[in-house]
Amino acid sequence: MKNVNWDAYELFMQVARLGGLSGASGVTGLSPATVGRRMLDLEEAIGRPLFLRSRTGYQLTADGSALFAQILEMEGAARRIESWKREGAGSTLVRVACGTWLAWMFTRNLSLIRTERDDFRLDFYIAERRASLAHRESDIGIRAFEPDEPNLAATRLGEVAYAAYRARNAHPSAAERWLAVSEEDAISAYLRWPHQERGGQVVVTVNRPRSLRDLALGGAGTAVLPCFVGDQDMRLERVGGEIESLRHSQWIVMNNNDRHRRDIRAVVDRMVKFARGHGPLFAGRQPYTIPH
Repeated sequence: MKNVNWDAYELFMQVARLGGLSGASGVTGLSPATVGRRMLDLEEAIGRPLFLRSRTGYQLTADGSALFAQILEMEGAARRIESWKREGAGSTLVRVACGTWLAWMFTRNLSLIRTERDDFRLDFYIAERRASLAHRESDIGIRAFEPDEPNLAATRLGEVAYAAYRARNAHPSAAERWLAVSEEDAISAYLRWPHQERGGQVVVTVNRPRSLRDLALGGAGTAVLPCFVGDQDMRLERVGGEIESLRHSQWIVMNNNDRHRRDIRAVVDRMVKFARGHGPLFAGRQPYTIPH
């Protein structure tokens, strides 16, 4: 087997986590073609198939899953060493994994999550994929379902609702033009909904959910958004009622062995207080306007 540089493994992890070439391309700055070629080179060097390739993305093979787990262990060990070093220096790092829009919400209200008196740093890993805490990949994760892993502790935050939105000043025809994340990148249920329910009316696709709101504001069409995003912006209006099939509970999870660490506990408690304090907004029952 040929020697493999660590950066090849790092790129492999991005493709595996994000489910395809486009997601990894957006994170790394490499073209999808380059990412695809690098993955073929990695498979050749290892001598085993790592992915099942399809129109909808890249899925790990059994060998790919085994490699993914081993690299997670290496990453976890490296991060634990880094945290240990920083604890000795008086500054620790709290890693939070969450989806695009929850990260948008937290970062717009960051002073409620981390205060000027705190001596820890925050790192947000933003992706639509399920947050993995098994190997300390993250310290805190936000999920759309209750975890079943025995080593994780979880607290329910409340419910999240979704609806379709368009610009208030948009031409009425915008209700018939739909905006979507590309099928390859449509990992979450709300991102898949336009393809499943309005597939013949999708006029623009993007690879990142954040662009859906911008397109809707520009009058390009109608986008499915979490109500806590759409209802905050008076420039947007709902098209129809809540899409009830997309409603789900939201959970904050952490590793059992780390949940009593002072910095992690502080961030978790503040996130829980913030989310529950704005429960009606997340559940689609109350507008809450933040200055733009």
